[in-house]
Amino acid sequence: MRYDVVIAGGGHNGLVAAAYLARAGKRVLLLERQERVGGLAASAAAFPGVDARLSRYSYLVSLLPSAIVADLGLRIELRRRTVSAYAPVGDTGLLIDRDDPAGTAASFARIGSPDREAWHRFYAMTGRVAQRVAPTLLQPLVDRAAMRALVDDEAAWQALFERPVGEALTEHFASDLVRGIVATDALIGTFADPDRDLLANRCFLYHVIGDGTGDWKVPVGGMGAVSDALAAAAQAAGAEIRTGCEVRDVDPSGEVTFVDTEGVEHAVTGGHVLVNMPPRNGQEGCQLKVNMVLSRLPRLKDPDVDPRTAFVGTFRINESATQLAAAHEQAARGQIPDLPPSEVYCHSLTDGSILGPDLRASGVHTLTLFGTHMPAALFADPAATAVALARTLASVNSVLAEPIEDCLLRAPSGQVCLEAKTPVDLDREAGLPGGHIFHGDLRWPWAEDDHGPWGVETEHTRVLVCGASARRGGGVSGIPGHNAAMAVLGVQR
Repeated sequence: MRYDVVIAGGGHNGLVAAAYLARAGKRVLLLERQERVGGLAASAAAFPGVDARLSRYSYLVSLLPSAIVADLGLRIELRRRTVSAYAPVGDTGLLIDRDDPAGTAASFARIGSPDREAWHRFYAMTGRVAQRVAPTLLQPLVDRAAMRALVDDEAAWQALFERPVGEALTEHFASDLVRGIVATDALIGTFADPDRDLLANRCFLYHVIGDGTGDWKVPVGGMGAVSDALAAAAQAAGAEIRTGCEVRDVDPSGEVTFVDTEGVEHAVTGGHVLVNMPPRNGQEGCQLKVNMVLSRLPRLKDPDVDPRTAFVGTFRINESATQLAAAHEQAARGQIPDLPPSEVYCHSLTDGSILGPDLRASGVHTLTLFGTHMPAALFADPAATAVALARTLASVNSVLAEPIEDCLLRAPSGQVCLEAKTPVDLDREAGLPGGHIFHGDLRWPWAEDDHGPWGVETEHTRVLVCGASARRGGGVSGIPGHNAAMAVLGVQR
């Protein structure tokens, strides 16, 4: 059977491409290995008998352009978090609330940091860069010189693109804690040293330019609601979506071989084939993800901050610059850090719809933890996961007034509602070689060695990349899916 376009992989990027192409009148077939679409942008009831739909892998939205949402008429709601961060320090902490400048200033003073104005200046700079760079992500690639001219701010260019971002943070901020809070955006899913490695700059850039604002938003209904809306848009436009179909081979001629749930092999042909799967020789990931359901939020050491305020934003755990550097040094030596840095947020404080009514009424909440400096190599020994989890929970407990374990909900079976996901788990469960959440190290958002103008082309004319491994890929963005669709349609704008 022949289609205009066959899409291998039904993650969110494949769904975006399918929706755009079907709306343009193309005959589209999308094939997904799992029984549901969405890939890592999905929600699930992780604990039997507990009515909580967790975003087990991807969990927040920053890079998804509002232009894609508008183009496809997506029926989703993304809620902005006013609290940027809370970082415990001894018996107090730093609370950064964009809607409460006076309270934020008092919080900087309370921890003895002089960095309030520096914080505003630094993020004003990244905001200007975001406004100028973000629109280019949905356009044909420009070269490095053109991007530099577009940024049109030499100080920002040097800080974010030319020199290790850690150097800029040292120059901007006096506080070790504040430098670390900012630096963590350079380490999401990326094993790098912000003081030496420009890979950290690339990661940082993608985490501060989302949709021209850098805002991290909560998807109402969980991450699965985003994928469901994309699938609905694609199918409404006429795309055919087949789940339980594992792609086995993509031939440069456009022939795609796949196996269905009954083990029967099929072959179809596409005028173009869009590959929304990670490369088989991908690089290793670097993260520990811990999903929890709590019977109640834990008590804080800080008497001036309500746990509901502290956990609604990003709750920073042992993420000073010194602590990040120490953890990186240990991980680079092949050791699980003694005091793992991590960050936590509570989805259900912003969006209670992911909980059943009985759980909401009883004060139950979800908690998502993302641990940095946890490269895949640390988990070669299966016993390492338990060690990493134990040290991470101990790190969490070091900044709380009570052990987090005392707050964990138990399922009807007696199971504690806690699960840990390492890069090895992502490799095994989600088919990500090396467990890299970005399908490989992030690249600069300009043309370097690309085969074509959109950063999705390959050496084979009929085969394009539409997933996170495309240039300007990574994160829940839909950008590679959009750009692959534009390449198929011959858009030159």
